[in-house]
Amino acid sequence: MEPQNSDTTDFLSCGVPGLDEVLGGGLTADRLYLVEGEPGTGKTTLALQFLIEGARQGEHVLYITLAETAVELRSVAQSHGWDMAGIQIEEIIPGENALDPDQQYTIFHPAEIEMGTTTQRIVAAIDKSRPRRVVLDSLSELQLLAENPLRYRRQVLALKQYLTSRSCTTVLLDDRTALSTDLQVRSVAHAVITLELADQAYGAERRRIRVVKYRGIAFHGGAHDYKIVRGGLRVYPRLVAASSRVISARRQLSSGMPALDQLIGGGLEEGMSTLISGPSGTGKSSLAAQFVHAASQRGEKSAMFLFEEARNNLLNRCANLGLDLAGAEDSGLLTIQQVDPAELAPGQLTHAVVQAVERGVKILVIDSLNGYLNAMPDERFLATYLHEMLTYLGQRGVVSIIVGVQRGMIGTASSAVDASYIADNIIMLRYFEAEGEVRQAISVFKKRGSAHERTIRRFEVGTGGIKVGPVLRGFHGILTGVPTYDSAEVAQSFSQPAGDIQI
Repeated sequence: MEPQNSDTTDFLSCGVPGLDEVLGGGLTADRLYLVEGEPGTGKTTLALQFLIEGARQGEHVLYITLAETAVELRSVAQSHGWDMAGIQIEEIIPGENALDPDQQYTIFHPAEIEMGTTTQRIVAAIDKSRPRRVVLDSLSELQLLAENPLRYRRQVLALKQYLTSRSCTTVLLDDRTALSTDLQVRSVAHAVITLELADQAYGAERRRIRVVKYRGIAFHGGAHDYKIVRGGLRVYPRLVAASSRVISARRQLSSGMPALDQLIGGGLEEGMSTLISGPSGTGKSSLAAQFVHAASQRGEKSAMFLFEEARNNLLNRCANLGLDLAGAEDSGLLTIQQVDPAELAPGQLTHAVVQAVERGVKILVIDSLNGYLNAMPDERFLATYLHEMLTYLGQRGVVSIIVGVQRGMIGTASSAVDASYIADNIIMLRYFEAEGEVRQAISVFKKRGSAHERTIRRFEVGTGGIKVGPVLRGFHGILTGVPTYDSAEVAQSFSQPAGDIQI
């Protein structure tokens, strides 16, 4: 027999996208692993991916099933478009004669006969095929046959010693359907991977994977989102910004509008996050699109994640404002991803953001914060998720722009999240009433990267484009929505032409 592998850096790939990263490199060869989870969490799918990866690398692989038939396993593989040609399946399932009264045991207890027979058939299958990777599905059947914890633990320990002496990397599946919850195998296994399924009040269920233990390996702890799609499981590792620090000099990125650049202190600094806040309809998304348009004009890449507005509506609306986002998308400088909050796992958005950064985007827009809030499984964690993401983007020198819709139209407006915690910069758009008309104003409330104007300026979005006008002098109380003003100064202010019409 080959000696058991003693190198803890000799990893085998799981064949599951993202899982090797969570495990700190993969599965150490010649060890025994436990994958546990309730029915429907994807254990069988994960196990098949593990074996298919081994077969792809030319290894002998074996799937020992104590419950599902080979036909059922192949139908699972077919639904994912997999070829099972390189996978040997060994069925150890009671036959039809088990229902025959003449076959029932009378002198010996059934457990004494069936447990021994099952173990013998498992050993015989492994001796015959001499596999490098083995899956045993499932431990619940062995636990039911063993009937008591002592016998069950002894059988699992014996099985572990036998498998490691054969230089097998073994994955044991446990669906937790046995009569009692037993932690015996957790102490025996080299690593324990738990799959969890959580129902939501609305939308798709949330699936999470955790590595409970992994001896001698610095794995990525905590809960990680995963999805079961055609092609198998896809794991989205939880983002840890501290592990991806990149320090670089920061430069300012212009909005392409001189008056707006003047207001915000020259532009938005690389690595800074900006919250564009205001009531519905004030032009927040259009202003964010202006920064994207300016980046594409410089030949820089951008990405936009839309939660509310449809992609076509955004492109058509921006075209009417003279912002050619469609052309930027066609040239590959812009990617627009439509997000369905009801179907989104938080880790999926994080994964998409990381991929965008790896493609070299300089500006990333999330439209809107409210949509992102609805995508979270629990509102309590929104600030933590978002702060970690923005920290990661900042360390990579990406300008992140978040659109936030405030409650209320005129007067005091409130936001669902503490903006001072979320963003480095805050650009505020407001409605106010003057001379029988509802008008708009723009101001910068906060900016960490540089000095900025403290003024409140006119702001318009119309068929002529986006306009940032002169300072609204003579007004008092614009932030209340119903200001008082000096008619002479106001008349002079509104008689001045709008500062910029940027196309």
